[in-house]
Amino acid sequence: MIPCYNYGRYLRECVESVLTQDSVEVEVLIVDDASTDDSPQVAADLASKDSRVKVLRHATNQGNVRTYNDGLALVTGTYAVLISADDMLTPGSLARACALMEAHPEVGLVYGRPLVFTDDRPRPRPATGPVRWTIWPGPEWFEIRCRLIENCIRSPEAVMRTSLLRQLGLYHDELPHSGDVELWLRFALYADVGYIAGPHQAYYRDHLAGLHRTRYGGALHDHKQISAAFEMIFQDHGNMIPDRPRAEARVRRALGRRALRLACGAYDREPFDGGEAAALEALADNIDYDLNTLLARCGLRIRKMLGARLWRTLHPVLHVMTMVPHRWNHHRRRRLQRAGLLL
Repeated sequence: MIPCYNYGRYLRECVESVLTQDSVEVEVLIVDDASTDDSPQVAADLASKDSRVKVLRHATNQGNVRTYNDGLALVTGTYAVLISADDMLTPGSLARACALMEAHPEVGLVYGRPLVFTDDRPRPRPATGPVRWTIWPGPEWFEIRCRLIENCIRSPEAVMRTSLLRQLGLYHDELPHSGDVELWLRFALYADVGYIAGPHQAYYRDHLAGLHRTRYGGALHDHKQISAAFEMIFQDHGNMIPDRPRAEARVRRALGRRALRLACGAYDREPFDGGEAAALEALADNIDYDLNTLLARCGLRIRKMLGARLWRTLHPVLHVMTMVPHRWNHHRRRRLQRAGLLL
């Protein structure tokens, strides 16, 4: 399912990356959200040349969530993929995902490594293998996400079991920026989660016109949406969460620490947004103290005491003084990224 809004310049390449997948039968549904560029013409041309391509066009712009849901509601295949028109699949991606899901019927969601690229540089060549699988019991993957908070799936590399998608429902209108996070958490509560290591599973285009920059940019908005995703999953599926009170406490602490880190980050960027930094700090006021929280609070207090301009001047020197914890955190993140648990 390919949602498209004013991405006519990318659409043909995206569709062809799906139609050329080997060892699987594919159907492509393009949902055009009332584009004002040449997207309708490109979509119609693709459909006229290949019977596997169908097109649904909105008469008026419905937004990303409604577009996703309108398309996914019409999916008829055994497995479903939602891939934005500006992204692409890598060769063999669907065959690798289907092989895992056919071998493990208990798995409801499979994802792999996305290859991020930009338009201003030559597209990198995707890794091709060897293929390695990791299967997490759903509750274990859910618990890991409660500790890490961050999303680890960009979306085009994710393959969903359609029967489970029908059972669990689609994206929520209240979560235009973090609906995918909530959906992945939902899948983990009802099925196991698979990860394909080795080859890249999809191309993810990072560009200035992307939704994550144009409509949903900003650390404060991003953090509020992530918080809302976890709040919704606990509210709607709390009976499925093992040791719910402990999980909720873990999420509160992790969100608080994340808010403090983002508040610190506001002082590292130029121009400095004092309102955003203060709002993020306020979101972290009621979290429990532990070593990580204490370090984050100390870092924020130093930045506030020095002010944004002086802090940015002294930051390179202070960064050298804290090299050991920075290196430890870097190596920790690298381990989690190799395991498919962080982007």
